[in-house]
Amino acid sequence: MSALQTSSSDVPTLLVKIFGKDRPGITAGLFDTLAAFSVDVVDIEQVVTRGRMVLCALVTEPPTGREGELRSTVHSWAESMKMQAEIISGIGDNRPRGLGRSLVTVLGHPLTAEATAAVAAKITKAGGNIDRIFRLAKYPVTAVEFAVSGVETEPLRTALVTDAAALGVDVAVVDAGLYRRAQRLVVMDVDSTLIQDEVIELFAAHAGCEAEVAEVTASAMRGELDFEQSLHARVALLAGLDASVVDKVRTEVRLTPGARTLIRTLKRLGYQVGVVSGGFTQVTDDLQERLGLDFAQANTLEIVDGRLTGRVTGEIVDRAGKARLLRRFAAEAGVPLSQTVAIGDGANDLDMLNAAGLGVAFNAKPVVREAAHTAVNVPFLDTVLYLLGITREEVEAAETHDEH
Repeated sequence: MSALQTSSSDVPTLLVKIFGKDRPGITAGLFDTLAAFSVDVVDIEQVVTRGRMVLCALVTEPPTGREGELRSTVHSWAESMKMQAEIISGIGDNRPRGLGRSLVTVLGHPLTAEATAAVAAKITKAGGNIDRIFRLAKYPVTAVEFAVSGVETEPLRTALVTDAAALGVDVAVVDAGLYRRAQRLVVMDVDSTLIQDEVIELFAAHAGCEAEVAEVTASAMRGELDFEQSLHARVALLAGLDASVVDKVRTEVRLTPGARTLIRTLKRLGYQVGVVSGGFTQVTDDLQERLGLDFAQANTLEIVDGRLTGRVTGEIVDRAGKARLLRRFAAEAGVPLSQTVAIGDGANDLDMLNAAGLGVAFNAKPVVREAAHTAVNVPFLDTVLYLLGITREEVEAAETHDEH
């Protein structure tokens, strides 16, 4: 039976640190060397940055009289590998982590030292301890993840998210529970989120009333107008348009940079993906087919005798409707609401963002940024993947798999 099994946390231990140029075989070589001294492994941590490795092994003290031999042997082995070694005596393991587990994701374009220092200071001031830092991505943004203990998620989120924009970074704070990587449904808004356009403005351009529609749209997205009333007012301006305009608008729709990558990666990793839109099924149905979406719901433009009537048919997809559809999609997908992610930019997305387990304001209006769980203010939709703990390497692996 090992020393760890027979004694308390007061067992004498050695912290063995190896650092130098990274190359294959270092980790195996160190533990082969330590194996000759009948020690047990308590903890291991290895980090490689710009080709330089730091490998730490916390092991139990060797049998009486052999510590000197162990030290000498490890140093000799390290020298033979052109590495440096440091061995520190101590007692026990790491101190217990404080209650409360959160993952803080910081996105920067670029990520400055000033912003990183401010985030770390705010974590400390909130009562948290940074246990580990890991880089998720270096492209198209720099994304790092802090594992934090000692403070509950909600007060930590409040402390960090408030001033994030002023620091030039986006910050997401989520509970570090197992559910985080089990979030299996992502639901997005369409206009100015999945796509760069406002679909009704594309239709309006063909009707010669783009300016009038754009003014009403902007007011509605700021929350100044009731969405349903603004929808009817804008659609009425399209009355008489030939139905052939639908095909033209479909070709004019521009996906947001990173949209295909986001959806392809999520699907590859087993997520289900849907869209809800205050726009029109004439466009979302096409997007669903092109992108392989699992769910899609929007308003429907009424077409009679080959022309738009200026009316919509069926149930209106408005602010409350989007939240209702998120719940419906989650039920159909068999995913608890706490394990859903919603992404949107306008005031009519707020109920959906607040209902989801994680609500992401994407390049959103101020009223939305202030109310959402987190905000992304870079023009790449695939950066949302990093908020889910998905690394750039996983994204690239999914893309490579699809190519083959």
